[in-house]
Amino acid sequence: MRVDSLGTASGPTISWRVIECWGASISIFLQAGAFLPLILSDADGTLSESAKSMLRLPCFPVYAFTIVILIRNFPQFLTALRRNLIVPLILVLPFLSTLWSIAPPTTLRRAIGLLFCVLLSYVLAIRFTPRQLLFLLFVTLGTCSVLSVVISLVSPALASMPDGAMRGVFIHKNVLGWYAALTILVATAVLIDGTLGLRRTAFIVLAAGVICLASSGSMTAIIATSVAYCLIGFYSLLQRSSSIGRVVIVLFFIQLSLGILISLHEFLVPALEALGKDATLTGRVPLWELVDREISDRWFLGYGYQAFWTTANPEATHMWLKLGWPAPHAHNGYRDILLSFGITGMIPFVLMLPQAIRRGAVLHCHDTQYGWLWLNVLTIMILVMNLTESIFFVQNDAIFILFTAAIIMFSLYAPVVSLSRSPPRQAPSRGVASGLQIS
Repeated sequence: MRVDSLGTASGPTISWRVIECWGASISIFLQAGAFLPLILSDADGTLSESAKSMLRLPCFPVYAFTIVILIRNFPQFLTALRRNLIVPLILVLPFLSTLWSIAPPTTLRRAIGLLFCVLLSYVLAIRFTPRQLLFLLFVTLGTCSVLSVVISLVSPALASMPDGAMRGVFIHKNVLGWYAALTILVATAVLIDGTLGLRRTAFIVLAAGVICLASSGSMTAIIATSVAYCLIGFYSLLQRSSSIGRVVIVLFFIQLSLGILISLHEFLVPALEALGKDATLTGRVPLWELVDREISDRWFLGYGYQAFWTTANPEATHMWLKLGWPAPHAHNGYRDILLSFGITGMIPFVLMLPQAIRRGAVLHCHDTQYGWLWLNVLTIMILVMNLTESIFFVQNDAIFILFTAAIIMFSLYAPVVSLSRSPPRQAPSRGVASGLQIS
């Protein structure tokens, strides 16, 4: 017999669903790195070793919540594992990389943190529909954006970087920009969806997100937001088109994207130089040149999961001396995958992405009841952000958790939609024939 509430015979009861919703929301908030890192950091946003140790403590309640929910929903968890074997395979790689890592203890410790983050992604995927997850993010990220605006008015010194850029409740202006971009996407999705009945609140959250985005000055976030609105138009048009029309739209979009990427590669730096802007992309271009050399030295297996960017690595120290600043990562998620796992890790990751994007598009076009638009946009938006930032395979990071949750969700629901569209078979009931219990 399964107990669906907690409490005593004479006292109040709390349903497990309430625990799941509050636990998921608080977990996302903690993994976003709001408030606590800001309070513990110095004026310039740096964290001491003792502060970093203290920041690990809030992760343990998140890990405990994740384990409890997965144990209670173990059959659904197994279903999620079976329906996308690439995600568990990629999750094993960080642990395997300890065998060739240049810093095995660091790799193992960070691999454990990544494991729990991906397990939290499974919790979000199996216990929430896309629209329910949209509501959780709307509340959580909306709160962060609104509070960032409030704190910037009440305590400008606390909410600002030394250069005057706004960082809000986060430790750095770029982090504020990333979550402001996600807030804008989520608020826009709530406005488009209309079923949540939060249009007035959504306008407030959207305004707060725009203020945070503009005040942070994060070009990565601004570009990602622009891409997100283009993708909203693309997916909306895709849903309204016929089968042949969808093929034409997809081909046109792919060609346009490739053309833009080639143009940026060829003409971005000369254009920035002509405009008198920083042609190095804030030091990223010389960093990428040095990183590419290191990747070529260990192109097959890499240096081990997150082992390269450590003080114990002489190659990283030599690179920092050349650059004149201690780069914490490659500022490119794809390059950091190669640094960690080499081509061995990049191949399954690249194979997973087209499959996830295709499944998400199919769900958006044929399964309209759950609201798949924002998850499709989120997935590609994060892919774009990783062109100039490193978010892939980052432990205790809400953005990577959401990215992985989206991919798992696509895998979970896509087979059900395929069966329901097959004429010879009777459409299975949602969540029962598929092995899911989404309430």
